[in-house]
Amino acid sequence: MYCLWCDQEIISSVNWGNLMLPPRSLTLCEECEGKLERITGSRCEKCSRKSAEQICSDCQWWSTQKREVLAKNHSIYVYNAFMKEIIAKWKYRGDYVLKKVFEEAFLEAFRKEFGKYKDTVLVPIPLSDARLAERGFNQAEALARQLPIQSKNLLTRTDSEKQSKKSRKQRIAGKNPFIMTETLNKPAILVDDIYTTGTTLRHAAELLRQNGCPKVSSYTLIRG
Repeated sequence: MYCLWCDQEIISSVNWGNLMLPPRSLTLCEECEGKLERITGSRCEKCSRKSAEQICSDCQWWSTQKREVLAKNHSIYVYNAFMKEIIAKWKYRGDYVLKKVFEEAFLEAFRKEFGKYKDTVLVPIPLSDARLAERGFNQAEALARQLPIQSKNLLTRTDSEKQSKKSRKQRIAGKNPFIMTETLNKPAILVDDIYTTGTTLRHAAELLRQNGCPKVSSYTLIRG
């Protein structure tokens, strides 16, 4: 078994603490695994940003602008330098197998945070047709397929401009890039790879709420 990132052989360690546990699927060596930074300690209960405040300044700002449409966001990892390298290779250079790095943690955290998900539908954030053709896959759909509940593609995207090229002000001021293809009368959890300003998720949540969805949360791999 070799590390998916550096190709170093992975040596599985067995001790009295894990002897009776089911074997863990190892995808990264110990050194690479240590470079991934989990969000721990105090975090904003609304967006998962590392914060000493119960509600961070960003979420306080959102609440003053208009009716808040996103109940909460939960993320797992910090967007550090190593994570940026992995995401760039996964999303932009097409190394689809790298999604295995996150599978176990993504499923485990979902069950812990969204354990009571009866009658809830996952809605992956879509790519534009141009971006999908360029990448060959939608990373949000790939993440959603790892989770144990129904996923539905209820949104289409008309704006093909990369969000990473826009400033915070431009993202917030931009028009809603989504169109909803059918109504949904159940709670929804939006799935995406990165929460940055929260604008994309709130645009999607706004449409869902306008079309019958009683509650919208989001689940993202990374908090930028």
